[in-house]
Amino acid sequence: MDRIIDSIEWLAAIFVGLVAANIFISVILRKFFDTSIPDSYDFGRLLLGILIFWGIAATSYRGSHITVDLLWTTAGPRMKRLIDIFATLVLLFVVMVQTLMLFDKVRGTYQDNVLSYDLNLPTWPFFAVAWMGDVSAVILIAIRTYRLIFQPELMADKHDTQPNE
Repeated sequence: MDRIIDSIEWLAAIFVGLVAANIFISVILRKFFDTSIPDSYDFGRLLLGILIFWGIAATSYRGSHITVDLLWTTAGPRMKRLIDIFATLVLLFVVMVQTLMLFDKVRGTYQDNVLSYDLNLPTWPFFAVAWMGDVSAVILIAIRTYRLIFQPELMADKHDTQPNE
């Protein structure tokens, strides 16, 4: 399971690099060569969508997304574990519904033959890669839920050892 988790996190990092490279190269080409990458705007927004969904996958497993720890910090160890399990189950449900809705968007984009502006490339593969990031999020959240319930020692939270800043 750890290999799957690491692979998903690496893919998210690669998409960050692709978005940054697209922006950097576009700016350099416009500034110094008075030209641009065809469809760079479309690629940028589609890659940003991919990055968001793969980022959800990476942060959901680690629990490094934005949280409200008001009740959690005052709870005892058993209650903290129950809160974590409940919150993760809610997150799992929400992301599963989101994944189903995003699949509908992929299908609709494919059926409507939506194309990019300059090169007339189909955009559905970008939506499909974003959807795969959402599927990865569901898998990682399910792994997190399993580990929180059956292997809590693997999910030792950093909040227990480091004060919040």
